[in-house]
Amino acid sequence: MAIERTFSIIKPDATRRNLTGAVNAVIEKAGLRIVAQKRIAMTRAEAEAFYGVHRERPFFGDLVAFMTSGPVVVQVLEGENAVAAYREVMGATNPANAAEGTLRKLFAESIEANSVHGSDSAENAKIEIAQFFSGNEIVG
Repeated sequence: MAIERTFSIIKPDATRRNLTGAVNAVIEKAGLRIVAQKRIAMTRAEAEAFYGVHRERPFFGDLVAFMTSGPVVVQVLEGENAVAAYREVMGATNPANAAEGTLRKLFAESIEANSVHGSDSAENAKIEIAQFFSGNEIVG
């Protein structure tokens, strides 16, 4: 098994409800290490760049507005097959379809306000991590 890193965002719906610690506890219980973390106010430019792949989709404007509606917690997670492991911990995008015990089943309010984001590939994880963290901010 390969040790790798992935990127996570605890979204505004979860930070508004003070769930950062609860989310982190689930992440750590799953065997992933939080090697970088900071609470930020994502700017419109950051959100548009981050979700740029969805720019032509009808939900893009609402997504950017949501992600800039309150603080988020950006994180770098590390562990064995971290991308796949975290995607399993997050659960299905639609919380109604998420498995019991997953972050989205436990904390999501809706398909839009689903509490967490995680990278979908190791390649995208590298890009997403670099958007929010410099190398000296990641301490394994």
